[in-house]
Amino acid sequence: MEVNEKLDVYSFGVLTLEVVMGRHPRDLIASLASSSLDSSPRSSHGILLKDGLDKRLPLPRSQEEEVVLVVKLALACLHPSPRCRPTMEQVSVALSKQKSHLQNPFLTITLGQLLDENCLNA
Repeated sequence: MEVNEKLDVYSFGVLTLEVVMGRHPRDLIASLASSSLDSSPRSSHGILLKDGLDKRLPLPRSQEEEVVLVVKLALACLHPSPRCRPTMEQVSVALSKQKSHLQNPFLTITLGQLLDENCLNA
């Protein structure tokens, strides 16, 4: 295994999801990886974001936009293709930007809505 920036950003994605979910995201990662090998719909697409969050913590009320952004960035960092993952600089810039408003109510957002199917670095 070659250690490089894309591996670092992948590790950031794993760690970030582990903090948000309260457990290692191995099943979610396996689902993302297996879906890149076939054309079947991802089993993780229909999972509500709120259901993936750490159950020991209350749902965010005033930080919903931040939670959505962090999970979206973490999922981008786990893209099966290393060249499609953002750089840590891109992650840092995205985290530093002013928050945006949610297009859908927080309680209805699915993980599938947060996955970026396109490869921005292709």
